[in-house]
Amino acid sequence: MTVADSTIHSKITAVILAGGQGRRMGGKDKGLIDFADKPLIQSVIEKIRPQVEHVIINANRNVSEYEAFGYPVISDTMNNFQGPLAGFLAAMEAATTEYIVCVPCDGPMLSDRLVMRLANQLLEKHAEIAVAHDGDRLQPVYALISTHLKDSLERYLQSGERKIDRWYADHKMTMVDFSDSPDTFLNINTRQERDILQSKRSVA
Repeated sequence: MTVADSTIHSKITAVILAGGQGRRMGGKDKGLIDFADKPLIQSVIEKIRPQVEHVIINANRNVSEYEAFGYPVISDTMNNFQGPLAGFLAAMEAATTEYIVCVPCDGPMLSDRLVMRLANQLLEKHAEIAVAHDGDRLQPVYALISTHLKDSLERYLQSGERKIDRWYADHKMTMVDFSDSPDTFLNINTRQERDILQSKRSVA
C-alpha cells in the first residue's frame, strides 16, 4: 500500500466536469451523448468511482438527467459558462474533503491509476496541485488540487482571468508523468472523434 492509498483516498472528491457548451459537438451536452451504448459520462464514472470515495458532477444544464446517475450535481456559481476553472471553484465550494480531483466528462479512456499517481507525487513533492502530463503536453483538467486554494481561485476568477495554467503557476504545482499511457487522455469533441475512439476501445 502506498502512502497515498492510506492517507489521501478518503480525502478526495472527484468532480466530473460536464459544464461546457459543447460547441464543437453542435451544442450537444457531451456528457450525455452515446458512447459504447451508454451515455459518455457513464464510462468516466465507471473509471473514476473505484479510485475515490466521493464523486460529484459539475453540470450547467440537463441537471435532472445528470442527477439520474446517482451522484450530487453542482452548477457553476459564476454565470455564462466561464470555463473549467469555474467548475473547479464550484467543486471546491461543494466538497467536504481536503482535495478534489478533476476529470472531464469527455475522456472515457481514463487511467485506473490516475488518482493514485497524482496523489503519490503530490505528497512526495509537498505540492498543492498535481497535474497530469502525457509526455508531450500538460493535461490541465486532469488534476488533484487542495481545496485550501478555493479563496485564491475565487479571487483569480473575479479578476477576470480564466487561464488554468496561469493560476496553477501561482501555486506549488507538480507535473506527473503519464508518458507511458498518453491514450488515457484522449477525449471527444466531435462526433468523428467519438466514432474513432469507440473503434479504438472495441479493438482494445
